[in-house]
Amino acid sequence: MDQTKRQPRKPGWRFAFLALVLAVAISGVVRSFWLDAYYIPSESMEPLLEGGDRILVSRTDFQSEPIRRGDVVVFDGRGTFAPLNSGKGPLADAAAGVTRWLGLTGSDTTYVKRVIGLPGDTVVCCDAAGKVIVNGQALEEPYLFPGDAPSTQKFNAVVPAGRLWLLGDHRSVSADSRSLLGAPGGGMVPVDRVIGRPVQILWPIDRFAPVPRPAAAAPTTENGQ
Repeated sequence: MDQTKRQPRKPGWRFAFLALVLAVAISGVVRSFWLDAYYIPSESMEPLLEGGDRILVSRTDFQSEPIRRGDVVVFDGRGTFAPLNSGKGPLADAAAGVTRWLGLTGSDTTYVKRVIGLPGDTVVCCDAAGKVIVNGQALEEPYLFPGDAPSTQKFNAVVPAGRLWLLGDHRSVSADSRSLLGAPGGGMVPVDRVIGRPVQILWPIDRFAPVPRPAAAAPTTENGQ
């Protein structure tokens, strides 16, 4: 009796599966060490970043050059801006982690704000002209949301070593270091919690544009010197 030769199985599905696994692994490595994507859930950084924007974040910008006053940073707010545990349970946290990783939703613990106070700075609101004072000098803030005051909440904070004082550009809707003055840590975020710097708006397509790093925001005296 003739026996037909067994045809080798086509490796198509295996190849596709391995390619998918490899792509995910490479993406994970890239996003862990170089570039990552984040979703902007609120209007607190308008007009620079709008709610619904997807942004590309460089994890390496601050490795070669230190964080400057005026820099926009993405940071892990656990223990300062957010509780250490979500309280939603491991399954809910895992599902939320997947959608965040895909850039479809925002994070309850990841924030984007602007650096106003560096370690050792004294940050005060406000002078007679309504400007934030850093180390005794008025801070020029051209990035503020049109019509917003630098702050309607008074504060006087000395930034400890290894920490940052952070504010949103849309001050009237931003929950930031001002909101946590009475909390442990006083709303000051550890430098080692900074994830990176936004470098590109990816989506929506009509807002596709680089996010330039501003010049260091130096305080100015009354006469602009």
